[in-house]
Amino acid sequence: MITHLRGTVVLDDDHEVGDAWVVGDRLSLERPDRAPDTVLEGWVLPGLVDVHCHVGLASDGPVDDATAEAQARADRDAGVLLVRDAGSPADTRWMDARADLPRLLRAGRHLARPKRYLRHYGRELADAAQLPQAVREEAARGDGWVKLVADWIDRDLGPDGDLRPLWSDEVLADAVTAAHDAGARVTAHTFSHEALDGLLDAGVDGLEHATGATPEQIERIAAAGVPVTATLLQVGQFAAIAAQGEARYPRFAARMRAMHARRYEHVRHLHDAGVRVLLGTDAGGTIAHGRVADEAVEMVRAGIPARDVVAAASWRTRAWLGVPGIAEGASADVVVYDEDPRADVGALTRPRAVLLRGARVR
Repeated sequence: MITHLRGTVVLDDDHEVGDAWVVGDRLSLERPDRAPDTVLEGWVLPGLVDVHCHVGLASDGPVDDATAEAQARADRDAGVLLVRDAGSPADTRWMDARADLPRLLRAGRHLARPKRYLRHYGRELADAAQLPQAVREEAARGDGWVKLVADWIDRDLGPDGDLRPLWSDEVLADAVTAAHDAGARVTAHTFSHEALDGLLDAGVDGLEHATGATPEQIERIAAAGVPVTATLLQVGQFAAIAAQGEARYPRFAARMRAMHARRYEHVRHLHDAGVRVLLGTDAGGTIAHGRVADEAVEMVRAGIPARDVVAAASWRTRAWLGVPGIAEGASADVVVYDEDPRADVGALTRPRAVLLRGARVR
């Protein structure tokens, strides 16, 4: 089976071609010897990436295989053909044998402390000193990533309950070193500013949310070259989360409302400072899968140019994760649009065709 991709085939920020071909399950930039079986015309992008997604997770914890498959299909049909699964309690390794489901790069389970994260989500360590060993174990379970919960509300403080770091700086440094020695990278959930300096000192490789970063910390994040996944759909829920916790935890609620109010300004500041802002929906839990286009629209609303948002949703993040986009011999994972999403990010909501491993799945 040969498919001719014709129109504008986007390779990266600086390179486009007019034609590419899908030969079996592989891409080619050279015309095959025989005529194609079918032609798809439009703007052709490397398959989209959701870099903060949780396949196998729902609001109350792990889901069964059928539900996990439905989640993966929803992402796939939205054009997401590569997922960095940023922590899941479910075993989704069986998906690797399914050619019709997106590729997953797993981070194992979230690593947290007892009563310091969402119930049934993470692996809870009774002793913080266990973190480096737990990191080694989750690195072995994952696909080159480990996920730490760096801060969460401390309910033991009663009305003074607020976001607090879970780990000492010394334990964090040992944990990140353990991950790197195992050939894995570390990304960390963080809402507060209190946890950020310790994470950066430890040499963390990514930050999820980073909603509490101060201007000085943003400059430090940029200088260190650490990417931030903005998760604006998730941060858009902070006002509702604040309302739920207002009666018992007024300090926490006030902080969450403040971060919600400045969410667009904050993301624009990250981008303007030179931070690599990644695109992730935080699907799983309370956010439905398949909403990558909605997250992209939110990032443009925050003031990031559409061209940068689309690049972050596709070829730039593929390169950062070490997974090829459109290149000779690469897996034929592409999305075709009737309009250029770099000119109108809303076009991401309207994929004309999705090809995964050479097969048209939408």
